[in-house]
Amino acid sequence: MSVPSLRSAIAARRIDPLAPGVAGLYADHLVRVIRDSPPAGETAPQPIVRTEHFTLRRRGRRVELGHSLRPEQLDNDLAGLLAEELFAPGWLSGSDIFERVFTGVVRSCVDGSLPAWTTFYDNTLARIRRYWQAPEAAGHSSIAGFAPVYRRTLDLVAPGTVLDLGSCFGFLPLLLAERGRRTVIASDLSRGTMRLLDTVARARGLTLETLACDAAHVPRPDQSVDTVTVIHVLEHLDPGHGDAVVREALRLARRRVVVAVPYEDEPTAAYGHVRCFTPGQLADLGRRTGHRFSVGAFHGGWLIVDPG
Repeated sequence: MSVPSLRSAIAARRIDPLAPGVAGLYADHLVRVIRDSPPAGETAPQPIVRTEHFTLRRRGRRVELGHSLRPEQLDNDLAGLLAEELFAPGWLSGSDIFERVFTGVVRSCVDGSLPAWTTFYDNTLARIRRYWQAPEAAGHSSIAGFAPVYRRTLDLVAPGTVLDLGSCFGFLPLLLAERGRRTVIASDLSRGTMRLLDTVARARGLTLETLACDAAHVPRPDQSVDTVTVIHVLEHLDPGHGDAVVREALRLARRRVVVAVPYEDEPTAAYGHVRCFTPGQLADLGRRTGHRFSVGAFHGGWLIVDPG
């Protein structure tokens, strides 16, 4: 998603998005997220800040976040709300806290772990399709920003076996699997996110494989898939790691590697971006592959390499 972005970090204690919980409440060792207000009889600390959608408090060593989002509002634009209202102004920081409060809002918005995540996925995928039918400016919506990127990726991936590197929540692999005529493999560093994606895919009646691995070290043989997609991943990685991911994609792909990146003036730190790209840098990356390639622009930059 990137969101969009939301690249999984290795935390001291991993997040289990499907762990049992209490209705209207998510809590771990770093954050506590509450739907509506604290339970009756519980004394709440003074708010640090109130925003349009959130109330931020500190309770001991924990961040405490209150919200009043309803199930129909639960989709991947939550990432943008958190980034704009809490992380960009500096009230909260760090990818680990971002992922935990994000998970907490989802889990506290709908009772039950799988119903909560199913609602999140259903709403997000439905909005992606609406943007396909009636495109509009992205504005502050990460879903609107990614919808045309997903649509172009679907057009660029031919029937066959496709491996998506850095899948995060896996909206793109789900969309690929829905199209049929493709064997889809999703991969991400986070085991919890891949377990979640596998569970949601089965609940939707879709078949896809998931891998928990570094995108630069995929446990698959050379030329084992037809197409590898690297969609809004490289901006999250330092140049050395990013180049290693592209080399790995080329090792795995028989026919095509599709790379997409956002064009930004500065890396968006709230989304975990650490570097920017220009068309010239994408062309340099293509030349270094030693294969036929093309560079284009469509809601960001695209590098298409055809090793086959």
